[in-house]
Amino acid sequence: MRVFILILFMILAVQAKPIFSNNKQADSGIYINSLKDLVIATQKTRGLTNSYLSGNLIALMLVQEAKDDMRMAISTMESLELSSDPIVSKRASELSGRLMELNRKGLKLKPEVAFKRYTEEIEQILLFAQTVSKRSSEHMSPFANETSVMMMEQMLPLSEYVGQLRGMGSGIAAKGKVSKEQRDDLEAVIVQVVKFNEYFQKSIKNSIKQGKNYYPQDIEAKAAKIDTSIKEYISFVKREFYKETIAVNPDNYFASGTQIITQIISLYDEANRAVLKDSKGWL
Repeated sequence: MRVFILILFMILAVQAKPIFSNNKQADSGIYINSLKDLVIATQKTRGLTNSYLSGNLIALMLVQEAKDDMRMAISTMESLELSSDPIVSKRASELSGRLMELNRKGLKLKPEVAFKRYTEEIEQILLFAQTVSKRSSEHMSPFANETSVMMMEQMLPLSEYVGQLRGMGSGIAAKGKVSKEQRDDLEAVIVQVVKFNEYFQKSIKNSIKQGKNYYPQDIEAKAAKIDTSIKEYISFVKREFYKETIAVNPDNYFASGTQIITQIISLYDEANRAVLKDSKGWL
């Protein structure tokens, strides 16, 4: 019997899998996924509101759909066990209240004011993600904890800064010229994109090493593709947006940024599935 138990624990150690299912970790994984959905929906609301206020009346219907996605993400978060944590509950309630208030007033603001307000709220969501990461860590395995930190404190900010670079650049491309202030803003965002991409690339390698059995075989290739796409996007910005006369198709540039964000979110989902698989255990 002792030999059997010893062999069992050796197998568990090699495969880094817990004996019992971790329901709290699974609950946190769903919460983390809904938090990502909230970031994406708020980013969409920001962009579509800006488009509508700039004269694109067709965007109004899409604005309402994005707001519905925000409400759905918040509703899912409120239904989960992690929402009973007093600190998480308080921060989530405050965040939800501000977002709903901004949604009511957003279409009455000037385009640049609305964009700035939504960006500020996205920053608050990212700060909230750090709180969730810390409050849920005690219920997670080392693998799940490190992976969730990577997702919420690196991947979500990375997607947001790429989104800012996309939004700024498409506006500059539409006008065909760039001011010194806009160049400075682009440079500041590029610094953040580079920083968070470096953090992410290091973290994903460690996450794959710890939980290789939880990830698909092509996960390393997906991470490398994100790295390459980001570096190419930044090189394009520095090459094309620092000229006196800019001849860049704003729609194509925006679409390229969207593709990178899609790649980041796709890998985010893979990492979240890995956390959920790790929570199931052997028994």
